[in-house]
Amino acid sequence: MNKKFFFSVRVYYEDTDAGGVVYNANYVKFLERARTEWLRAHGIEQHGLLEKGFGFVVVSMQVDFKRSARLDDELLVSCDISDVRASSAVFHQDITDSDGNVYVRATTKIASVDLNRKRPTGIPPEIKEVFLSECD
Repeated sequence: MNKKFFFSVRVYYEDTDAGGVVYNANYVKFLERARTEWLRAHGIEQHGLLEKGFGFVVVSMQVDFKRSARLDDELLVSCDISDVRASSAVFHQDITDSDGNVYVRATTKIASVDLNRKRPTGIPPEIKEVFLSECD
């Protein structure tokens, strides 16, 4: 069964433009943090993967901006996984507030990469098992 993961983000001054509105590229950073924390919550530590010469890279991202967040807002970034393949997976993410207002909807495809060879590689079986256990 698919379990949606949530990561809380507070909007800081550094995240905003001169008008106190979150700068568009920073939403992508919030999404990245949530995917990283999703991995960590499932026992997958990226520094350990890097030491083995393995990593995940974003190969595509669809981002729909729905409304603007502002300085001091507390946001929830959701994360769930679908469409696990041999060397890639797709994450669906929303950025909302506690009232359920949607700020961003995103779909991100990640691929597994052998960092030493700089080539795609299969998702390690123990990680793929986690991905599939959380997939629709």
